[in-house]
Amino acid sequence: MFPTESQSTTREDSHTSALAPEDVPVDDVPVNKLTSFHGRLQHFLHRGSDQRTESSSSTTAAITQQSLKSEDTDTPDQAKITTSSPKRRKAVTQTTSTTISRPPRTRSTPTSSPNKRKRNTPAPLGPSASESLLRDTIPANLILLLVGVNPGIMTGITGYAYAHPSNLFWKLLHSSGITSMRHKPADTYKLPGLYSVGNTNIVERPTRDASMLSRAEMDAGVPVLEAKIAAQRPGAVCLVGKSIWEAVWRVRRGRGIRKEEFRYGWQEGENMGVCEGWDGAPVFVATTTSGLAAGMKPAEKEAVWAELGDWVVRKRLERGFVPEVLKDAPID
Repeated sequence: MFPTESQSTTREDSHTSALAPEDVPVDDVPVNKLTSFHGRLQHFLHRGSDQRTESSSSTTAAITQQSLKSEDTDTPDQAKITTSSPKRRKAVTQTTSTTISRPPRTRSTPTSSPNKRKRNTPAPLGPSASESLLRDTIPANLILLLVGVNPGIMTGITGYAYAHPSNLFWKLLHSSGITSMRHKPADTYKLPGLYSVGNTNIVERPTRDASMLSRAEMDAGVPVLEAKIAAQRPGAVCLVGKSIWEAVWRVRRGRGIRKEEFRYGWQEGENMGVCEGWDGAPVFVATTTSGLAAGMKPAEKEAVWAELGDWVVRKRLERGFVPEVLKDAPID
């Protein structure tokens, strides 16, 4: 005889109340709410799935612990991983990782190595003073001695005064009347015999232009120039360029010349080469003939040089010196 539905329900309620509270899973459906056979079936199926989940979780944890042990054997310094299950997290013992301390970085001071390749310093352009081919032309008792600043590069290489094509020296000599024709630089050493005109420089070192010379070089050349003049005693000295006279002024007075104190032309009371028994040679300051200097117009330069040319022509007449005319065709 089968139990009635009310009797089965009463038995299920009594069985449910007999269970301890801790035996009832938190996530399960309350048993006292089950009123049918299908409800009991769902209850047992749910508990079976939880048991399978727990067993699979424990298996996974065991495998993970075995892999961690093998890793600990290979790399003891690495930290172990912590595994977790759906129900609870099991912490795996971790080993303290060793820290490698590095010394602080210090900047090393560069030291020069004897085998280290040194940077090549560019050699100065042009010949040195000892290698320059230009030579003084200062025979005794010249009418005029021309004094330049220093040889240019082309002058030092060729040995001819004012050899660069842009230089106006040879043109101004002709236009002022000092020479009867426009000579070429190759006639440098013919000027004393033809016109009683010589040539020298205050500095012997060749450079591209005079601005590359220092004041010390210029001042050091003054006493050398004075000695040359005293030894050969020319009728007059022409300083080709303002900077030469500025160097003479500094050496004589110990200071630079002021703007209002300078003038082109004859410098009264300022003879050079003064020595015992001789009053020295008058000084004429002419303009520079460099093509790089554009401070004065060509007409202004010619006017200054014309004053010097008139004096030279008169002195030649007084001496009875007649300039020779070369057979070579003049330069246009």
